[in-house]
Amino acid sequence: MRARGANATDIVVLVVAADDGVMPQTKEAIQHALDADVPIIVAINKCDKHGVDPSRIKDELLRHGIQTEDLGGDIQAVEISALKGTGVEELSESIATLAEVLDLRAEVAIPAQGTVIESQIERGRGNVASVLVKRGTLRIGDIIVAGTAWCKVRSMSDDRGNAVKEAGPACAVEIMGWKELPQAGDMVLQAEGEGQAKSVVDSRVERRKNKARLAAVEAMNVQRRETHERDDSDRYDEKAHRKAVWEFHNGLRDSYPEPVAPKDSNGKQAAAADSVAAAPQLPVVPIVIKGDVSGTVEAVANALKQLPDKKIKVNVISTGVGPVSESDVVLAGSGSQGVVVAFNVKADKRTLAVAKREKVDIMAFRVIYKLLEDVEKLLVSRLEPIRVEEIQGEAVVQEIFEITLKGNVRSTVAGSRVTVGQVTKAARVRVLRGDKELFVGDISSLKSVKHDISEATKGQEFGVSFAGFEDMKEGDTI
Repeated sequence: MRARGANATDIVVLVVAADDGVMPQTKEAIQHALDADVPIIVAINKCDKHGVDPSRIKDELLRHGIQTEDLGGDIQAVEISALKGTGVEELSESIATLAEVLDLRAEVAIPAQGTVIESQIERGRGNVASVLVKRGTLRIGDIIVAGTAWCKVRSMSDDRGNAVKEAGPACAVEIMGWKELPQAGDMVLQAEGEGQAKSVVDSRVERRKNKARLAAVEAMNVQRRETHERDDSDRYDEKAHRKAVWEFHNGLRDSYPEPVAPKDSNGKQAAAADSVAAAPQLPVVPIVIKGDVSGTVEAVANALKQLPDKKIKVNVISTGVGPVSESDVVLAGSGSQGVVVAFNVKADKRTLAVAKREKVDIMAFRVIYKLLEDVEKLLVSRLEPIRVEEIQGEAVVQEIFEITLKGNVRSTVAGSRVTVGQVTKAARVRVLRGDKELFVGDISSLKSVKHDISEATKGQEFGVSFAGFEDMKEGDTI
């Protein structure tokens, strides 16, 4: 979003807090402004706070390629206080002066051109896009095209929500009337009429389809070339093997040649293919992203794709603008344990009921850092647990005897003594005879004399029987 802003503007005002200094987001903004080759004015904010030193900020900026006029550069630095309003007029004059020096002008009496800053779906208003007009004048009723979406401007409003009838260069307006939702960053061009707009959109859609077809054809050609090269290699290896066999039979070789190792479909040795096949597949969590505006959705998708994927991977299967719908839930549920991530949007009661039925989690957020933290926790919860066996006690069987239960059912009981730690009824047990493992399972009965107990501690004698195992002998270890 910062990169789009740097490319859409004529002058960048870099705001740096005097008490915080150059933060990571400041470094990112500086890099985008330098990459876009846009003039920069530095506004050092919070200069009214006690103990701040603006010269320290200028030194920090110098280390990141921003050389202010005080340090021999050509970048203006203005000290301001947004809280008290001091220095704001000076900043405005600096912007106007730089614009005059650069002779920044824009034609007015031409078809409008601009950039989509943001787009969203609003209840009661439909598809809405914020557009920065860069050239020409845009009026209500004009036909405009942005990407693969077109619009007959029904209404426009400025940054304060006031309705406007026209917008000239440097005006940012919110436009209603889009047939489809444009994407943030799309260039806006005015068309002569609906016919031309539809023709342009159809042409762009067809161009995208052709590009996808060409990519598919190129992938097929690459595969075909690899197949031909592999076949040529196989024929060469077979020919070399036959020659080596002939040399052996004619006394030119001392040993019979090794047969040609079989290869898989990728031309690799079979053993290598087996090792690849044996490699464990990483679990994948499918995610559907819904947000309030397209720029936010793009940012969330990119952030999720950058999460570590050494043990588990995120697969963003769908993105969209607007509230969470039933189709989003069904799409997430079609995968294995899919999740819907909603940023600044909600789901209605009917959608929540569908999510409960499909067993799909809808995770709602308003802060992206919280979103990343919770998604990471989700990924960790989907990993296979690491099972650790901990020995909590040992006992030795001292005597075997039989008891009669209700219904004349006879049961074998091992009279034992705890030698180490404790033996609890709830724990799993392993019965050993020497080094041989006889049984792994659960305890069905644990008694001291005739009373049921939950545990036996070191030195205590007890009787024990196991679920599904009665072949105990004196000297066995539990």
